Amino acid sequence: MRTMPSILVVDDEDQIRRLLRETLEQAGYQVTEARDGKEALTQCRQAQADLIIMDILMPDQDGLETTSRLRREFPDVKVIAITGGSEMVGTLNFLDVAKMLGAHRTLQKPFEMKALLDAVQSELQS
Repeated sequence: MRTMPSILVVDDEDQIRRLLRETLEQAGYQVTEARDGKEALTQCRQAQADLIIMDILMPDQDGLETTSRLRREFPDVKVIAITGGSEMVGTLNFLDVAKMLGAHRTLQKPFEMKALLDAVQSELQS
């Protein structure tokens, strides 16, 4: 049994991963990191996280594809999708598509750390 919830931060930008990791660790969470969706899936298969914070726009395997795969392989894992992009898929933005694919919450970058921590706490308690 874990003493603290585990969170996997998935983002291709080192600075963002580091900032999120430091913020979450200061809040008492156990945090691991992945640079892209492929690495995230590999890590989840080895040790499933309680929550995944998933960037959408990443090379190799983006957050939309990864969220879809996570929902199939780990239906109980909670996903918070984040993006700084405003790209559209048809009439939907990427955050809307992420929710349709199974993300529980979405946050548009830049966001306040309090908003992230509130979302994390809410998802882990639900």
